[in-house]
Amino acid sequence: MARYTTVLFDADNTLLDFNRSEREALFDALAKMGVTPREEMLGVYSSINDSFWKKLERGEITKSALREARFVAFCEHFGLAVDTAALSLAYTDALATKSYLLEGAERTCLALAPYARLCIITNGLKSVQEGRFNVSPLKPLFSHVFISEEMGCEKPGRAYFDAVAAALEDFDPQKTLVVGDSLSSDIKGGIHAGLDTCWFNPAGAPVPDGMPITYVVRALEDVVPLVLGA
Repeated sequence: MARYTTVLFDADNTLLDFNRSEREALFDALAKMGVTPREEMLGVYSSINDSFWKKLERGEITKSALREARFVAFCEHFGLAVDTAALSLAYTDALATKSYLLEGAERTCLALAPYARLCIITNGLKSVQEGRFNVSPLKPLFSHVFISEEMGCEKPGRAYFDAVAAALEDFDPQKTLVVGDSLSSDIKGGIHAGLDTCWFNPAGAPVPDGMPITYVVRALEDVVPLVLGA
């Protein structure tokens, strides 16, 4: 029997290549609004976007407010006189069509699916995540997709992980593993929920002092022996 019978995978930059999707969606949206995209814009937007998602994790902003607020800040930075609500909509519409897998994601999930229940845990926008996941080859391998927008609570909050546990039949916290790239969302949330965690850390960043992460991997396929107990 596998060491873990339920694996809760984060989506973006754990299984799905969000960086590629973000770049394409931003450039598509800017072009639609009549703005010529420049590479420097991607780094600025990505930083602004990340800061707003961190605010969401801390409960400092709502998801509905986040959608446009990040583009208000982005347009102010570059002095762009565009309709930020329209830009936000163009971006999310484009992002929902961008579904790319990270290296090893499909092989990892194919190896685990016969032995463990696989679930997605994501704070992403419902329309975006459903659009991207519905066309992914991973979809048939997952029993549940838990989108915080539908659940009314966000990672890393305990309420989010409690809701996931309540929705899963025969949920056993001792046999559940959280896998994700975000220390502040996936790993912190899993630890506070009393679950084992696996930090997907492809860059080899230093492990924070005092954070009791169960496992750290640099390649997704290294998750397989951890789950199977090999």
